[in-house]
Amino acid sequence: MKFLHLADLHFGKSIHGVSLLERGDQKAWAASFLELAGNLRPDAVLIAGDVYDRSAPPGDAVALLSDMLTDLADMGIPVMMIAGNHDSGQRLSFGESLLAKQNVHISGVLSRELTHVTLQDPDGPVTFWLMPYVFPALVAQKLEDDGIREYDTAVRRLLACQDMDLSRRNVLIAHQNVTAHGKEVLRGGSESMVGGVGQVDYHVFDSFDYVALGHIHSSYPVGRESVRYAGSPLCYHFEETRQPAKGPLLVELGPKGAAPKISVQTIAPLHPLRRITGAYEEIRDTELSNASRGEYLSILLTDRRVTPEISAFFRSLFEGRDSILMELASEHNRFGDISSLRPADAAAEKPVEELFLDFYSERCGGQAPSDPEQALLAFVGEQIRHADPAEGKGMTGQKEIDALLAFALEQEENE
Repeated sequence: MKFLHLADLHFGKSIHGVSLLERGDQKAWAASFLELAGNLRPDAVLIAGDVYDRSAPPGDAVALLSDMLTDLADMGIPVMMIAGNHDSGQRLSFGESLLAKQNVHISGVLSRELTHVTLQDPDGPVTFWLMPYVFPALVAQKLEDDGIREYDTAVRRLLACQDMDLSRRNVLIAHQNVTAHGKEVLRGGSESMVGGVGQVDYHVFDSFDYVALGHIHSSYPVGRESVRYAGSPLCYHFEETRQPAKGPLLVELGPKGAAPKISVQTIAPLHPLRRITGAYEEIRDTELSNASRGEYLSILLTDRRVTPEISAFFRSLFEGRDSILMELASEHNRFGDISSLRPADAAAEKPVEELFLDFYSERCGGQAPSDPEQALLAFVGEQIRHADPAEGKGMTGQKEIDALLAFALEQEENE
């Protein structure tokens, strides 16, 4: 069984006010991916959540996903797709029964029995289990168990309810913060609020032959090679330029008990992100002789402040090369911290918990919130993202207020 594993598409994403849809980055990636799928002819494509960047995506993001799914269906390649924490499960799963008839299987809204699809290969059946992003209160509601308070417990209890044949091969598609013995990888930028919140130990998935993960934008295995993050298809923050080359994972699943073969299928970005740090004259001289074009750039000066003259020089230089200078700042302690050239646009792109994190840090002299406080922020963000605006549902009723208060008290007790 051969399938492509991808995640965290974030269709509709903007970086520092630059739309990756309008500039063609995400459309170019989708075209390259479809060409790759056409050449490899996998038995399935797995999309592990955060399909959109926001719960209410713009129309051109919806159109891009629609075109991509249509092309995969036309090629006869089944698709398994789940909702991530950035998605609205209700919106993503619209028409799921109709789409399933075209072999496009979507799980946006959690149910007690997970959506699952079985495919056949010469070694027998492979069952794909689709688990959209979950948090404890949601699982507690579905299982009618108020004792579920932690993410690890929630996922364990939910999976224990599934009628799985462990003698056959099983693949899980999930979107969670999965760790090995509580240890997390280095990350930042667009993932800064994930760390420390909602950890699920990889042993929860011991019954599965492969676990296709989304949520973290870097590609790496967790605990064992077959529990794997695909990473995002493009760099969505300058911090992510530290990660290896990005691309979907090609997974070849052999007979039951055999280790899967996993390889990264690199897709080059239309506009690469590049971060430059150094003294002004050094950067100036290097970039004057650099013929690179079509980049998104961040410059951090180490020896002087940013003057209008310096800003105008770099803007003119890069605009002439069809590049965009997104950040220009100084790290020298006399001149302040790094800042965006488009602060209003950058703020509009951030989820609510990151905005509060910035506000908290500014008001507290750079100090970050404690782990319980960050967990509370993540909880509120989840409630907001999973509200159903069409039905007027949100954190406005007494039940939701009680849930928020109970969560805050629990975090205080654990501190």
